[in-house]
Amino acid sequence: MNLELLFENLSNPALLFFLFGILAVLLKSDLQIPESSSKFISLYLLLSIGFKGGHELAHSELGWPVFWTVLFALGTAILIPIYSFFILKRRLDSQNSGAIAASYGSISAVTFITAVSFLELQQISFGGHMVAIMAMLEAPAIMVGVLLLNIYKEEKSEKLIDRSVISHAFTNGSVLLIVASLLIGWIASDSQAKGIEPFTTDIFKGFLAIFLLDMGISSGKKLGNLFQNGKFVLGFAILMPLFNGVAVSILSGLVTSNVGDRFLLSILSASASYIAVPAAMKIAAPKANPSLYLPMALAITFPFNITLGFPIYLEIIEMNII
Repeated sequence: MNLELLFENLSNPALLFFLFGILAVLLKSDLQIPESSSKFISLYLLLSIGFKGGHELAHSELGWPVFWTVLFALGTAILIPIYSFFILKRRLDSQNSGAIAASYGSISAVTFITAVSFLELQQISFGGHMVAIMAMLEAPAIMVGVLLLNIYKEEKSEKLIDRSVISHAFTNGSVLLIVASLLIGWIASDSQAKGIEPFTTDIFKGFLAIFLLDMGISSGKKLGNLFQNGKFVLGFAILMPLFNGVAVSILSGLVTSNVGDRFLLSILSASASYIAVPAAMKIAAPKANPSLYLPMALAITFPFNITLGFPIYLEIIEMNII
């Protein structure tokens, strides 16, 4: 592994602010980011990524390589929750297994945003269609997770999938914002896009640092709940994203040769949702324990990916295994 790349990633100011957030909780500090400010920043980050991705998409040639990349990404979103569910069901009940499997089959928009910043730091380009793919990957995993949960739950229901759950997967705020921003960026002319560039580009990394500080504080508060649930869930929260990320780092070479696109595909498969899926699972799996699947995704998988996962996946891709 390239240690220089690892150290460069670990010295990234945005990542250091995340680690500082965890430290602040361990020191029992009253440091916190106001909830309204945190929500605004998350909306800004999604808007900025969506707009820039849409504008790049307008200048991209959409052909068979993009089609195969989309198909590959959808395949991972369907397969990951299936095998995750059966691994989890060996130790957990169906409700918790379904909720966790959906989380790890779905994606983390925040991890994706941080990965984009990592690529920019490495001066590696990626296709604008990757933002569209990111927006597409939340719903399929939720659908698969709910389907498995209903097939294997003790009390059978006439409906395998509740329409309200699927509706929420497609209409939750983060998905709508990223899709709308993508379309607006695609429609905007070069001069119009340049006019708001100070907002969408220049201040992006500063807001990302503040947001990751908030994520660090949130993660630090949830670590205690997670450690109470044993070694199995801790191991799963690290080994499953590592397996998914490494596998996709290698297999993505079958559909695209673009290093940035392969890296983002790896990150999407390695990340776990802690926003859209928990909201859906409140309806679909009311007996599932949020203090189990939420800190797994936020307090373990997220920091693992942005500290060690990024350089590992990029190193594997650049080794040109395939």
